[in-house]
Amino acid sequence: MKKILYSLLVFASATLFAQKNQNVKFAICNDAVGTVNLFNARKAMVQSTTPYKAATLPTTLKKYSYLAQNGLTEVKYKQNVGTLDWLPLSIFNTQYQLPENNPVIIEGYEFSDSSTKIYSEIIDKAEVKEYNGKKTLFITTIQKYQ
Repeated sequence: MKKILYSLLVFASATLFAQKNQNVKFAICNDAVGTVNLFNARKAMVQSTTPYKAATLPTTLKKYSYLAQNGLTEVKYKQNVGTLDWLPLSIFNTQYQLPENNPVIIEGYEFSDSSTKIYSEIIDKAEVKEYNGKKTLFITTIQKYQ
């Protein structure tokens, strides 16, 4: 009986840790992942935004289809404007003493390709938790920019 309860507890905790945050909308700019909120706060840099539903993603964004549950926005910078800093997830794994190729969970979405680049400015909190039997980096994004 204890084994059954323990198994259920482990399953429930793994499920809870990986709950997708329905409030986060991801955006892609220059092949790096950010959030719509990040780019809304920097409208002076943005030339255009094009929102897509999961079913209508262009081929250039198909590799990000796992993020399109709430839609996915493609952002284009204005010409002669700088860019925000981005890093591949493998660097974040290394910073937290995890294997470079470890998946990373961002707001409940599993990023299995650690070469995926994200805008570092979206990170509000990062912590290592147990997920599917191994240590995994969990990232929470900033919900509101000033």
